[in-house]
Amino acid sequence: MIYENWINEKMKSTIIIANGDSPKKEIVIYLQKNGVESIIAADGGANTAFKLGVVPNYIIGDFDSIKPKVKKYFSDKSEIICFVNQDDTDVEKALKFAIEKGYKTAYLLGGTGDRLDHSIGNLGIVLKYYNRIRVIIIHGKTILFPYSKETNLITIPNETISLYAFDDRTIINSEGLKYPLDNSTLKFGERESTSNMATGNVVSLKITGGIIFVIRELKKMRKNGLIFKS
Repeated sequence: MIYENWINEKMKSTIIIANGDSPKKEIVIYLQKNGVESIIAADGGANTAFKLGVVPNYIIGDFDSIKPKVKKYFSDKSEIICFVNQDDTDVEKALKFAIEKGYKTAYLLGGTGDRLDHSIGNLGIVLKYYNRIRVIIIHGKTILFPYSKETNLITIPNETISLYAFDDRTIINSEGLKYPLDNSTLKFGERESTSNMATGNVVSLKITGGIIFVIRELKKMRKNGLIFKS
């Protein structure tokens, strides 16, 4: 069985908490229990960490969003690093820091929320940094994984799986989906594979010419121990 290189070795990974919708604390604990090594709060993400009772290893940003009382609270608990580069968002600053530290995977929590511009920007960041760090977004009931090349997903029969691509250069072939993809492009704004379904325990994807997003059910993946096998 061929798996994409992301899971062929134990990857050094981190959590990035952004300033969007707050994740549940149980998700942070779950990731830590499964070997995620550190927590990076992206500026206002420190406010979320404070509310959750979670102590970040690092707080990164220009500090226009972190509350003064939160910054003071973490001043002797976290390494606080100021980056004033306005060309990068706070999440990008956190990602660049993670890359410098040698992390290969980042679980982005709070990357989406009530601001569409921030949500779309953070989705774009997954693509922008794909060749440097793999960003996995967890939001609400779902988890988003980026993929390229050929990969086999371990699945649960009847599990909902949605797939999205972005241009007509990205070609997808699948086995194990209820609605198969046969040299499909899924060009954004023209066609998508929303709420497709796994028919068995493996979905095989062959992807050429680009990156796709695969969105799956977080609860089922946690229950079956699949998050770190994808």
